[in-house]
Amino acid sequence: MQAFSSIPVFVAVVECGGFSPAANKLNITKSAVSKRINQLEDELGIRLLNRTTRKLSLTEAGKRYYEYVSQSLNLAQQGIDAVTELQGNPRGKLKLTAPMSFGVLHVAPLVAEFLALYPDVEIDLQLEDRMVDLVQDGFDLGIRIGNLPLSNLVAKRLTPCRSVLCASPDYLQQHGSPSKPSDLSNHNCLQYTYYRGGSEWVFESMGNEFRVVPKGRLTVNNSEAIRRAAIEGVGIGQLPTFIVAKDMAAGNLIPVMQDYQLPMHAVYAVFPERKHMPVKVRTFIDFISERLGADNPYWDSMIKDTLNL
Repeated sequence: MQAFSSIPVFVAVVECGGFSPAANKLNITKSAVSKRINQLEDELGIRLLNRTTRKLSLTEAGKRYYEYVSQSLNLAQQGIDAVTELQGNPRGKLKLTAPMSFGVLHVAPLVAEFLALYPDVEIDLQLEDRMVDLVQDGFDLGIRIGNLPLSNLVAKRLTPCRSVLCASPDYLQQHGSPSKPSDLSNHNCLQYTYYRGGSEWVFESMGNEFRVVPKGRLTVNNSEAIRRAAIEGVGIGQLPTFIVAKDMAAGNLIPVMQDYQLPMHAVYAVFPERKHMPVKVRTFIDFISERLGADNPYWDSMIKDTLNL
């Protein structure tokens, strides 16, 4: 019966909101998706989807059908997870996403070691600074940093994430070094577009909180670009130590306003909630947590004296 094999396609169309995104998720063509939906409707003898040039919506029958088949697909996935959990060794494709800079610097270098340890695993690593939908895009696991939005995802803390305010020696020699938050109004502050902490820079000192709206001539959607601009003497940047630790250790960037602490964040592994976590996901989380340094990230060890850790 074709209806059973069409269930994953139908559910993908509904959850992704269209034929094209469903095709991307399933790695098939848009025409193949359309054909399977047409065959499903023909076999059931009823229309499930209303199609217009601008949007796609469920009919009353489609809503009722989705309620049942989405549950059955979820149960089938739980069955797969339960069986693979008994296999012991991780296997299969692990699709994961990470922020661009963190992924390049700290995830990608670990991939080769993980693949060597677990030869039955394939990794599809996608680096993206914008927030992606793990469920809709079919990811097993995501690496996220900072404030996590409310969601149905499960989050596991991997390691702390400290940030510093820093600038190049040339910039500080030319413009001076700020000693308190209000001094930043006289400086070119480099701003990160995707910063989820809000538009303000927040500092704490001796139990008091200080907020500054940074002003500057450069706003960038990538932390590595901000690092580069800071090294070139463009301005002062608020950057995580996982990006600038080597530059600080080499003297290319100098921390400023060290009497004022920036909020402490963390690096998280996030994944869809499941009754049985796939072995490949659990194994990778344990692996990367150990390699990064669960409580003391390895990149901070090279600047622990500078940060007074």
